[in-house]
Amino acid sequence: MTWAPSRAWRLASWLALALVLSGAGGGLVWADQVKVGAFSAGDLTGWEEKVFQGHTKYQLVEDQGRMVLKAEARASASALIKTLRLDLRQYPLLRWSWKIEGTLPQGDERTKAGDDYAARVYVVFPSALFWRTRAINYIWANHLPQGQSLPNAFTANAMMLAVESGPARAGQWVSEERDIAADYRRLFGGQPGDMGAVAVMTDTDNTGGSAVAYYGDISLISRP
Repeated sequence: MTWAPSRAWRLASWLALALVLSGAGGGLVWADQVKVGAFSAGDLTGWEEKVFQGHTKYQLVEDQGRMVLKAEARASASALIKTLRLDLRQYPLLRWSWKIEGTLPQGDERTKAGDDYAARVYVVFPSALFWRTRAINYIWANHLPQGQSLPNAFTANAMMLAVESGPARAGQWVSEERDIAADYRRLFGGQPGDMGAVAVMTDTDNTGGSAVAYYGDISLISRP
């Protein structure tokens, strides 16, 4: 099922409004990092669900001896969102781990009908002018080759970057680290403003399929 405006646009606009109304949220802050998602501690404080089409089921579970966030989507699309305002000059690196049970064979990053992903991590850059809000989607791509990027099928304000691709590493925990500021400059040009939120989403509403993913802790790190 498809509709307009896109989930990426609606999510980014909703986050921008939430930040204006409520002020900046935050995570646990140490000198060298901000713990955005402390899932290993069984902590979902500050995470809020945003529903687009049915509920993706998010719950804390134990996997391989640690607590993680499990996401199960069945023809559904909802995200978990953590609002926080941070200067990327201080914390430019995003670090997380994830695991999927499989990609979506009918998923296609280039089409609206295929705009589904077993796992993705959003970073949102809000603006008081909602149409200027931008987002980087770090995706476990279905077919887009690893390292490649393209605009979201619905809006160029959300860029999709294939951090992982295909089913070859399905069933394995994979650790990631991205330089958000560098990715922003490459994808959008110019310098990023403050980031305003991080979100995770496992969604299968457009393809009507099913997906299961697991997310480990998410942190923002200062540069060594």
